[in-house]
Amino acid sequence: MIVIKIAAAVVGLIVAYFIGKRIARNLRRKKLLAAALPDEYARIIGRNVPLYARLPDSLKRQLGGLVSVFLAEKHFEGCGGLKITDEIKVTIAAQACVLLLNRKTKYFPRLGTILVYPNTYVAKTVSSEGPLVVEERSVRLGESWQRGPVVLAWDSVTGGTSNAPDAQNVVIHEFAHQLDQEDGDADGAPILEHHSRYKAWAQVLSAEYEALQKRKETRSRSVLDKYGATDPAEFFAVATETFFEKPGQMRKNHPELYEELKDYYKLDPAEWA
Repeated sequence: MIVIKIAAAVVGLIVAYFIGKRIARNLRRKKLLAAALPDEYARIIGRNVPLYARLPDSLKRQLGGLVSVFLAEKHFEGCGGLKITDEIKVTIAAQACVLLLNRKTKYFPRLGTILVYPNTYVAKTVSSEGPLVVEERSVRLGESWQRGPVVLAWDSVTGGTSNAPDAQNVVIHEFAHQLDQEDGDADGAPILEHHSRYKAWAQVLSAEYEALQKRKETRSRSVLDKYGATDPAEFFAVATETFFEKPGQMRKNHPELYEELKDYYKLDPAEWA
């Protein structure tokens, strides 16, 4: 009986600890969301994130709070000799947090660290083919690990922001993967607000994914980058890039896909400015 009581007390203390920790985190987030973004950070976003100029004022204020929380909770680490600066952190945070606007969010809960290289970097992959172990190296602009960091090349980050209409934005792409991976699977189906939405999501995105694969095979033009034909996870990330960077063209050429993403992100970028 005494052992049971001691065990119950220990469990109670553990539960109280985590509840207290959650309450403290939520209070900290509330304070950060309400505070104004430092002027220097706002100037960095205005200078480096063209999408920011299109946002309505209410979303600009909201984005500032999200960026503050992101910077307080995520760790940035420079690789390949790169020194992390406020410009690097704020530029990346602002683009990542665009994906959180107007939505109930957990602030990319599986992510703790963002690794930033100065340029495109070489990654090693190891796979098995029967008894053989195959080691390959590939040049990458960025990647998102399901239980690890987001990795970005700074020159690709700045290249994507300097040419917004090209619908290629490595930060939006990799953080779309983070949203997709929140349920533990990288399958092109992020956590939707209502369970009833999954059927329509699957029907529309599967049809659009298959259509993009056919366009890639026939070398037909598409507003969606053909890299999205790689697999459903890459299709969702590419579709997200296009949704924010070429919203008018997506709405015109892929109206059903646009509506699914509009419902998921709770935003309508085609109506901005």
